[in-house]
Amino acid sequence: MVVLSNPALDQLSLIKTQKGTTFSGIPVIDLSLPDCKTELVKACEEFGFFKVVNHGVPMEFMSKLEAETVKFFSLPLSEKEKAGPASPFGYGNRRIGPNGDVGWIEYLLLQADPNFVYQEPMPASRHNPSSFCKAVNEYTSAVRILACQILDLIAEALKIQPRNALSQYLLDTQSDSVFRLNHYPPCPELDAPQHNLIGFGEHTDPQILTVLRSNNTAGLEICMKDGTWLSVPPDQSSFFINVGDAMQVLTNGKFRSVRHRVLANGKKSRLSMIYFGAPSLTAKVSPIPLFLREEKSRYKEFTWYEYKKAAYSSRLADNRLDIFTTEEKEACDGV
Repeated sequence: MVVLSNPALDQLSLIKTQKGTTFSGIPVIDLSLPDCKTELVKACEEFGFFKVVNHGVPMEFMSKLEAETVKFFSLPLSEKEKAGPASPFGYGNRRIGPNGDVGWIEYLLLQADPNFVYQEPMPASRHNPSSFCKAVNEYTSAVRILACQILDLIAEALKIQPRNALSQYLLDTQSDSVFRLNHYPPCPELDAPQHNLIGFGEHTDPQILTVLRSNNTAGLEICMKDGTWLSVPPDQSSFFINVGDAMQVLTNGKFRSVRHRVLANGKKSRLSMIYFGAPSLTAKVSPIPLFLREEKSRYKEFTWYEYKKAAYSSRLADNRLDIFTTEEKEACDGV
């Protein structure tokens, strides 16, 4: 577990809990239905966020990895630190990036490109290397397939050619996709029930698409276009999908990169498993020509490395697309 002293709470952000702000209008998309591709596009345009059901990922893979992850985060801190420090891969706690952002969190960051397979010995799984490695490999392979399926359906709906124009970024053998296991432990020092503690501060995901699954503990919130924060009810059998900054650029702003955050509290532990689908470091990212027929490009072309470097030099809440927009007035895109 992450153990923080009372003085450490002074470095973290507390926010007042708001009642009646559960997001009941989350788009729920059944991937087994023939009209799902139209619903995917609509959700990406309106929210940049949706839930998928009948997704094809075996519940066994999800449950197995969750059990192994719980075992890992239950290890003594000295054992968990043998998997790190997270620079960038490995174990970390409290620090989120190099620029001063902190949260009530511990995490394990792993590679997730198509050719990478975890094998023994894996420092992060000293409690049971074979079982942990197998669970990670099964899960990441399955969610990568899911992410590619969603991207292909979107491309088909928008008539983007070729059909794999979006998913090919994730299937590139040099893909910079990553996989993150986040643990938000209970915070017994937080004795004010009307407040919640920031586990992971507000931000957008830099990548193309995020595939998120959590245990049955609430905490995820998304920001609506009017700035209202809404709580997302947990669903441990489904996946939540975030549009990332790179996808917003590829669609010339047609899709919205969703701003979100995670709250922790003093009662329950939250565990999330997140696949971030990204291009290779040398891949060029710019609006697809289809989206430039009726308006000019809102974004300058950049390589994924250039964008990633800019993201790492910023704070979580910064709008990282600002320096890549073609007009100053469009700097608010993605908020």
